[in-house]
Amino acid sequence: MDLLPAGSSSPIAKKHKFRSLKLVNINMDELLCEKPYGVDYGTLQNGLRYYVRSNSKPKMRAALALAVNAGSVLEEEEERGVAHIVEHLAFSATKKYTNHDIVKFLESIGAEFGACQNAVTSADETVYELFVPVDKPELLSQAISVLAEFSTEIRVSLNDLEKERGAVMEEYRGNRNAHGRMQDAHWMLMMEGSKYAERLPIGLEKVIRTVSPEVVKQFYKKWYCLQNMAVIAVGDFSDTQSVVELIKDHFGDKISAPDPPLIPNFPVPSHEDPRFSCFVESEAAGSAVMISCKMPVDELRTVRDYRNLLVESMFFQALNQRFFKISRNKDPPYFSCSAAADVLVRPIKAYIMTSSCKEKGTIEALESMLTEVARVRLHGFSEREISIVRALLMSEIESAYLERDQMQSTSLRDEYLQHFLRNEPVVGIEYEAQLQKTILPHISASEVSKYSKNFRTSCSCVIKTIEPRATATVDNLKAVVSKINSLEEERSISPWDDENIPEEIVSEKPNPGKIVQRLEYSNIGATELVLSNGMRVCYKCTDFLDDQVLFTGFSYGGLSELPESEYFSCSMGSTIAGEIGIFGYRPSVLMDMLAGKRAEVGTKLGAYMRTFSGDCSPSDLETGLQLVYQLFTTNVVPGEEDVKIVMQMAEEAVHAQERDPYTAFSNRVRELNYGNSYFFRPIRIKDLKKVDPVKACEYFNSCFKDPSTFTTVIVGNIDPSIACPLILQYLGGIPRPPEPVLHFNRDDLKGLPFTFPTTIIREVVHSPMVEAQCSVQLCFPVELKNEDMMEDIHNVGFLSKLLEAKLMQILRFKHGQIYSAGVSVFLGGNKPSRIGNVRGDISVNFSCDPDISSKLVDLALDEILRLQDEGPSDTDVSTVLEIEQRAHENGQQENYYWLDRILRSYQSRIYSGDVGTSFEVQDEGRSKVRKTLTPLTAQSALQRIIPFPCKKQYTVVILMPQASRFKLLKSVLFSGPGHYGRDAKILVSFAGLAVLALSLWRYSRNSVKPLGVHSFSRN
Repeated sequence: MDLLPAGSSSPIAKKHKFRSLKLVNINMDELLCEKPYGVDYGTLQNGLRYYVRSNSKPKMRAALALAVNAGSVLEEEEERGVAHIVEHLAFSATKKYTNHDIVKFLESIGAEFGACQNAVTSADETVYELFVPVDKPELLSQAISVLAEFSTEIRVSLNDLEKERGAVMEEYRGNRNAHGRMQDAHWMLMMEGSKYAERLPIGLEKVIRTVSPEVVKQFYKKWYCLQNMAVIAVGDFSDTQSVVELIKDHFGDKISAPDPPLIPNFPVPSHEDPRFSCFVESEAAGSAVMISCKMPVDELRTVRDYRNLLVESMFFQALNQRFFKISRNKDPPYFSCSAAADVLVRPIKAYIMTSSCKEKGTIEALESMLTEVARVRLHGFSEREISIVRALLMSEIESAYLERDQMQSTSLRDEYLQHFLRNEPVVGIEYEAQLQKTILPHISASEVSKYSKNFRTSCSCVIKTIEPRATATVDNLKAVVSKINSLEEERSISPWDDENIPEEIVSEKPNPGKIVQRLEYSNIGATELVLSNGMRVCYKCTDFLDDQVLFTGFSYGGLSELPESEYFSCSMGSTIAGEIGIFGYRPSVLMDMLAGKRAEVGTKLGAYMRTFSGDCSPSDLETGLQLVYQLFTTNVVPGEEDVKIVMQMAEEAVHAQERDPYTAFSNRVRELNYGNSYFFRPIRIKDLKKVDPVKACEYFNSCFKDPSTFTTVIVGNIDPSIACPLILQYLGGIPRPPEPVLHFNRDDLKGLPFTFPTTIIREVVHSPMVEAQCSVQLCFPVELKNEDMMEDIHNVGFLSKLLEAKLMQILRFKHGQIYSAGVSVFLGGNKPSRIGNVRGDISVNFSCDPDISSKLVDLALDEILRLQDEGPSDTDVSTVLEIEQRAHENGQQENYYWLDRILRSYQSRIYSGDVGTSFEVQDEGRSKVRKTLTPLTAQSALQRIIPFPCKKQYTVVILMPQASRFKLLKSVLFSGPGHYGRDAKILVSFAGLAVLALSLWRYSRNSVKPLGVHSFSRN
């Protein structure tokens, strides 16, 4: 039977569009088009380049950027850090704007500081980014005028500089934690012998504190030349020519420098002998190994170059699949391992392998990493491995092609940035899809395997271990390299042994369920089905993204129901079960089974709910729902080896927390604000030793056993005529147990033990640190009355934004003593019943100089009290309303937003069987708050929601360095000659150690970046 109506544009039909996409006749020497695709591109007479493109995702928004081909590598010795200081000063004062008026203006039109107005300084360039509404004609012109101010009119007075030093110093201090020190060390080791080694973007403390306005001005005037700049504008424009005219209006009259200095090239020397480093960092999150091999950046000019890029990507995909499988073997040498290529600086890229491992396990991890690459050099990848990778890449380019008209403007902006900064071609996703579809089937396993030669230790290789306590030595590292080289020369490394992979996820398809009830909710465009097994399913069809379907199922009853004797075991259920395989197969097997399909499902055990969530392509909806079916029908039984690995990783995570100076701080915050309950208490080694893995898996199995307790919401590009039969088969086909399992009434759930102090508590937590750090958390209790709940839930959101904006104005923009401040809301102090008040807290967080932490707390309290006594200004209120409205408008164009809104409507305390009404009441609550929010009502809400006056009840915890009579050793580095430092682009990943927070069975694949897309370091 044909389920597709005539003329349907269903997901399957759209999929056929890619599969019918014509192949191209390839000439490997053909040049890729130098002119960027899809953009109005040109150069003004003064040398400024521009890129303008119309794009309607999101509607009525524009992503803008000013790219400056000047970064920290251009600094002289006395200027180290000045490129970054200039970036800060840009938002502080220009010829037209003073006293951070740029920030205030942009926030007044809904462009939030940080999220929608930001800047990036790296070694080679500086980029200013804006994301602004363009629904009013003047807004785009004003935003472009801001970029024009940045280009030539940044003001550098002594007063401006003094006000910004504190913020820059706080950013500097924040980078001097364990992670920053490890980055520093690796960066300088990699860049030894080049100027890059001594030009970290954050600069030197001495320069930040003492540099003169004249030196800053000199750098700005010398390198901020219009010939070194480009303006990029991508957004929902009616036409591009009018935007080009705006750029000409604001930039055209600017005079270019008569003889602008040429941007020098700074080579990074190669070296045949590997460099070794054993870095000991007492605050490290765990033990790790990093292997990096440097090489010149490849040209990307011809079709052959593009093909080589694809082959290289396939190499990393195939290698990472092996690493993942090794990490899931018996007694694995590491918890996690991955490899990637990254452009470090303009002339150099690196092949990088990183692994996280058990303490005293770095030598074993290094040996395994080197052995696996040598195995590829000797025996290559199998055709089966490459076919899996090929299917994965084909699936990704297929998804990109289907959503080619729905790309975010920020993504397109980033492509044009790379065209300007790196001269990377932008050929358009249609042509890329044709190229990949033509090329991928003809790339052989032997071609892919050849890229392993770039990982030879003779290829400018740097090998580094990171440990909290010294166990490895440089001699140990050299011995491992020598051993693997000998084994490779003797061909004593055996070939890779492939696993047997089942064909089908569901071996025997279940009998479909039936629809017991169908309801239509026209106000939210959703349909609700009650299935014969009791599961409630609500689906909403959207056209936001052609290749996305999201779903989440939830059921009431979670960890709060457990007695203390069972809590720690059951809280480990997700982790232990995930390691074994919650979908009926081990994670390493499932990874191969899902090759070429875009479908993933994860689970979460919370205090009051159990949830599963998925993300898939419309054409892979069947696979996604099959995973849910498997989740409910799989009985996970722990094996000794599986448990051993998980518990070892958990112990490493606990040890890592104990080394972290922030642990004592965060523990004390929880203890003060939430009481010394086992639910909020951090897990310790003694708790892990009590974990019963059988109990953990039994609890996990019971959490996803009874479909009648679950409500599932599906949002995305679905065709009901195709989706409904799949829903009935795989969700309706989940067998309902004879007796209810974990069936709870939401009103009868046990609330979390939660007692906020009734008085003022101010405490300082002293923690041992290598370098002085200071963090502050200021908390107020919140209690929302049941009768005002719908309005006050929204009031809390508005007030948290108001407090964050005002504290930034006071602590950063007025006093210049912090880098950022955050205000967060926790309303989980009560069970999710439909009666009673809601309790929680509002927290203010910032870091600062330890010597002035108490003063800044008092300033924050003074400002909050002033807002309670006097109320905010009209401008303050209108700015918060504008930011919220713009976020709301953006959200309405996203599947994630609608999924969350519908879920919250089901979970709302006013829900009584009609999700449409629940949705409307929530919307009305938001509208009412927006219409009535004035300085007076905001003042009243501040007095009602948090204690009034605020100084009568709060807690403050301040993290301070522990005093010592002896200077702590900052770090111990055993290595060859040289000085070592950091760049935020080289990250040591300890993902394997975060086992308590991660779903281990979800394998994260690195996708191929489209041409022109790279990540930046934010400083």
